[in-house]
Amino acid sequence: MEPMRTCVSLLLVAWLVVPAQAQTPISDPPSWADEAVWYQIFVERFRNGDPDNDPTPEDILGFWFGPQPENWATTPWTHDWYKQENWALENEMEFYTAVQYRRYGGDLQGVLDKLDYLKELGVTALYLNPINDAPSLHKFDARNYRHVDRNFGPDPVGDRQIAEVEDPLDPDTWQWTAADSLFLKLIKEVHARDMRIILDYSWNHTGVRFWAWEDVLENQQASVFADWYEINAFDNPATPDTNEFSYDGWLGVKSLPELAKIDVPPDHVHGAHEGNLHPGPKAHVYNVTRRWLDPNGDGNPEDGLDGFRLDVAEMVPLGFWRDYREFVRSINPEVYLVGEVWWDSWPHHMADPVPWVQGDIFDAVMNYRWYMPTRSFFAQAPPNLTASGYVAHLDSIMAGIPTRFWNAMMNLAASHDTPRISTSLYNPVLYKYGQHPRGNPDFKVERPDARTRAIQELILVQQFTWSGAPHIWNGDEMGMWGGDDPDVRKPLLWSDYTFEDELTHPLGQERRHDVVAADLQLTGLYRELIALRKANMRLFVDGETKWLTVDDDRRVLVYERRLEDEYALVVFNASDDTHEVTIPKGTYRQVYPTGSVVTTATLSLPTLTARVYLSRSETTNDQQ
Repeated sequence: MEPMRTCVSLLLVAWLVVPAQAQTPISDPPSWADEAVWYQIFVERFRNGDPDNDPTPEDILGFWFGPQPENWATTPWTHDWYKQENWALENEMEFYTAVQYRRYGGDLQGVLDKLDYLKELGVTALYLNPINDAPSLHKFDARNYRHVDRNFGPDPVGDRQIAEVEDPLDPDTWQWTAADSLFLKLIKEVHARDMRIILDYSWNHTGVRFWAWEDVLENQQASVFADWYEINAFDNPATPDTNEFSYDGWLGVKSLPELAKIDVPPDHVHGAHEGNLHPGPKAHVYNVTRRWLDPNGDGNPEDGLDGFRLDVAEMVPLGFWRDYREFVRSINPEVYLVGEVWWDSWPHHMADPVPWVQGDIFDAVMNYRWYMPTRSFFAQAPPNLTASGYVAHLDSIMAGIPTRFWNAMMNLAASHDTPRISTSLYNPVLYKYGQHPRGNPDFKVERPDARTRAIQELILVQQFTWSGAPHIWNGDEMGMWGGDDPDVRKPLLWSDYTFEDELTHPLGQERRHDVVAADLQLTGLYRELIALRKANMRLFVDGETKWLTVDDDRRVLVYERRLEDEYALVVFNASDDTHEVTIPKGTYRQVYPTGSVVTTATLSLPTLTARVYLSRSETTNDQQ
């Protein structure tokens, strides 16, 4: 630990030094953000491209305070999701404990292998969940921030040895591990396909295997890093039979110790608040950030990341985020910052993101506030919005947000922290409440039915014709199903695998047997909607929105998007009956689903149907 002590005072202020040639940070989202089609990748469950780097028991040690299961092994990619492995049965572990120990071996090579699939789907921007070195499957419990997880690259043993000889505080000692180098290759290959890539980090907390935290545990108040964390009391050596050590973990989770904040108002309880991150971890965060924004340090950020998704952003003070924006924009003015700003009071009220999207902090937030009312209307989930209630809700969540930031929002229907869109619609209970069998014994775990699929299509049409950048959680386009975490994190359904049928229920209940395979028809639907948006991008980004029909009784909605000479009509019948729908007189081409020229002012819409029309004279050439 001595090298850390010798350089700590210099590095604490390193973040204050900004290169003279740095450009002035700008207050607008990057120019590419509003045209993004996002695809979120959870690397451990995306694809196993290199079985030789699969985790070992030593690699996962420390993510959980419980004992390590004996005879643990990675789980086959094609395994029946709820079926217990032999090691779980031998250790008498119930499913929702055992599943946290599961590893399937997904890695960066698997992502590289499927870049062309993503490009062909129409994706233009990748958002990767954390890939920093960590023992858990989700990687929010960092062992260190500066390196890619050892099991995501080709040489886990060699990568661990490299990390062990570095001084974590001194960037001049940091080397590029094999996993780091593979990630740099991924960035290069993504950019070669005219795509963008951002990375998920939590600057709010680390894991208990993090190097600074381990030093605190060993040295207590004598640690160089004693003030890096939110510690309430150190152990008193005068009372050897009692351990008084006490600290704050994220939401009380002790395996995720919180980094220290300063200058926070004493009356702060929750939500947006002033203050900053402690200078020690702040300097380290800046050094890690610089490493990935400009990997070769030549002042040209083309070889680096295009942005960051920032975890539990409302728990980190606004002062830090303002400083952080200025710092990243000094390296690359086109960096995109999207914050996780979610609940005000779960599960009924989501936080208003206005304080974070005014030009001095984030470019966007993860826009769960779009999906919650959209699901409520189309799936008739609590609070069961009417058509007019839905329109009013959409208007309300846009209030106070400048248009340029609303257009850059990440509009998502599912993520690693929610049920999959299909299962969310199939179980129309309160959003993010009782959406898994552990919390709701009546929860339906089987493949959703045809009616659910029709409702999902309505929501996708709305998502891809609305303002805000559409987001796809990996596997949703394959027709995957699953409840809230952990069931949303099943391995992806690649066609070169033959999967076991899902036969098992986590609570031992009877269930329907489901064949597990990708739904290629649904994949085609996603591809078609992405192509429609990209062919008419500025219309769906900048076009003025006007509601033409808002019919509560018949559950019919019609809105237009208009931009100069471009004009689109988006029509929904969200009811269980066929309805006649009136649209303005004109000549239109039906572009979703692809159809013929329409000249009538009255349309007949079957149950649970969406249509998109463009005025014929303004239809793009490749749609005619």
